[in-house]
Amino acid sequence: MSTPRTAVRLPLEIISFALAFAMLCFPHSLQAQTIPSDAASTCTVTATDFANWFESGTPSLNGVVKPADSLNFIDQPNCSFYQWSQQMFLWLTSPAPPTYCGGGNHVLDSPAFFDVTPLDQNFQRQFISHTCSPSGGINRFLLVRAAKVGPHGLPVIFDKNGRMLDVEPAPQGPTGKPIVLDRQGQQVEIESIRIVKGKPVFRTKNGIVQFPRPVLKTRFNRAFTVQQFMVGNRPIFLDAFGNVVETEEGQAVSNAVLMSQTGSLTYYVAIVNDVFAYFLTGAKTGHINTANQFPTTPGDLSQITSFASSHGVTFPDPNALAVEIKSSWVEASTLPDASKYITTMATIPTYTKTAAQWTPSGQQTVRLALVGMHVVGSTGTRSSPTGPGHPEMIWATFEHFGNMPFDTYRYNSTSGTNPKKILRDTSGTWLFSKSNSTGPFNCELLFQDGQNIKPATTSPPCPAGGFAGSDSIRRKAFGAADDVPPNPFVDTPGSNTDIISINNSVHGQMPAGDIRNNYFLAGATWTPLGRAPITGNEGVGTSMLAGGTMETYFQGSDITAASGGTNCFNCHTSGASTHNLATTDVSHIFGALNALTFPHLVARVTVLNKTAALHSIRVTTTNSATGAAVAGATVTVLDADSGDEIASGTTAADGTITLKYRRCSILLDELPNNKPPRRVFVPCDGSATAAGLGEAAFPAP
Repeated sequence: MSTPRTAVRLPLEIISFALAFAMLCFPHSLQAQTIPSDAASTCTVTATDFANWFESGTPSLNGVVKPADSLNFIDQPNCSFYQWSQQMFLWLTSPAPPTYCGGGNHVLDSPAFFDVTPLDQNFQRQFISHTCSPSGGINRFLLVRAAKVGPHGLPVIFDKNGRMLDVEPAPQGPTGKPIVLDRQGQQVEIESIRIVKGKPVFRTKNGIVQFPRPVLKTRFNRAFTVQQFMVGNRPIFLDAFGNVVETEEGQAVSNAVLMSQTGSLTYYVAIVNDVFAYFLTGAKTGHINTANQFPTTPGDLSQITSFASSHGVTFPDPNALAVEIKSSWVEASTLPDASKYITTMATIPTYTKTAAQWTPSGQQTVRLALVGMHVVGSTGTRSSPTGPGHPEMIWATFEHFGNMPFDTYRYNSTSGTNPKKILRDTSGTWLFSKSNSTGPFNCELLFQDGQNIKPATTSPPCPAGGFAGSDSIRRKAFGAADDVPPNPFVDTPGSNTDIISINNSVHGQMPAGDIRNNYFLAGATWTPLGRAPITGNEGVGTSMLAGGTMETYFQGSDITAASGGTNCFNCHTSGASTHNLATTDVSHIFGALNALTFPHLVARVTVLNKTAALHSIRVTTTNSATGAAVAGATVTVLDADSGDEIASGTTAADGTITLKYRRCSILLDELPNNKPPRRVFVPCDGSATAAGLGEAAFPAP
């Protein structure tokens, strides 16, 4: 079992305090989850190191935490990865300090971060800038869950054998109805579909289609691709040979919608930091040489900071390197006590509701409460100029304690017989699980059809689909299957112990009442030496990690690996870079995300006076994006012949400056028919420059 140099065993009084604190801060109202206080102290944070995480140098109530120094990451499995994860979560959910545009709601809401839009109809994503808003953060637009996508960017399901399959939508014919291939391999448009004795029957205008097969367009392995057809509210999946694929228990569709027991839909947003945004922009515009992998070295970071500086941007925390966040939220108004949650303002859809379908009818601005978060980030290896670091990024998952119960798990305690088994306990009140539930768990009850939300058609043992709260459970409580060692350094009980231990260490040192104590680290995963995550190399750490609110239906049917389920790297795969490390393909948002667009300087010239010898002009400079006046821009007029400066100055608060200069001329000395040289008047060369907005050239009369 690996223990980093900074790890120490917590004193018993701190462990006792952690337990007392957990019981105090996690009452039964949506706070039923606790973790054992008697776990062996195999992964901890020293008091000195923990204090240094805080800007103030000491733990403070809801205080500002600094990001982990990802560039100088220790890179020593496994505990240093869990320490990094905890510090990054505390940083992201800290109040934004003054260095983040004057302070504000949370660091992840600050102008150092960008929201990322869902895929549009052209399969493109855009950055949404966060503006300075110290009092209330930002107002973002969130949607219900999009389809869970796999390594090829397609939605995925799991069949009853635990295979992950890509899902293609059925292509549509001229009248908008689905198309299949008939017995002769011809495309035919389907009028109706029904199920007879478990088999789909496709009917066209001319009769029943014999031996129907899907029209698959995939350029990947067709043996692992299916096509989805809808029979009423029930989806069916056909493989390349026209056989119906039976899905894993509880899984009904590839675009499930999650509803809480308190009646809120669950909403999702992706966010990235400034280093990620400028790295992507520089890479896609040819200004940064990336080797097609996320930044891990001082040289990588230097390129990104220089590129940002050329646009007038200085990162408040560049050593955080590239950070990607995926988070899940519910309506705060539906919670018995929203003060136990990190919240943000957001705009969400409103719906016209019937028992058969919810149809979008508008939008409303509400306060949302955080229920889950993936914290993803690249790291270096002790600032080594050659890495390898972790361009595949560390993938950490955090959950609110009140989300859902743990399934049975084992860990090593400080007393008694080890490993110690904790049996499933669903008593208490949960946000995504029924109190005292005996299952079946993780059944998909709702799905998104276009923008509409409909009840799913389910099969036993799952209950009928409908607009009801999810009855869910965390199958692999701390990211490790019960029957397979999660990584080379530790067995399953030892891995669970590490995660429980780091949670107890952090919670035991946080001030009582800090809102971040209501969340726990569920696990973190990465690949050895930053290698590309491919089949057979899906990651170590907690290598069967899933978020209860983000991979609810991808956890397998029980606590064993044989039941199926995924790790982050089952879906976030990549090829190898030129350095044989993971590429930017591990991020599902990177490829489709368009580069940032930058405002530029605009210069307009007004002639005030024009004489035979002198000109007088007023130059007005503005920001192309906002139209606002730009003060302090340097305006220069140069002689057209010699290139000498003949007038210059800086713009005033209203963005204007008046310049007087002699008229420009050039000498024409190569005239036809041996005519003598002569001087002619021409416009002067003019330009204006401003930090972050570049240069705007203009002809000066």
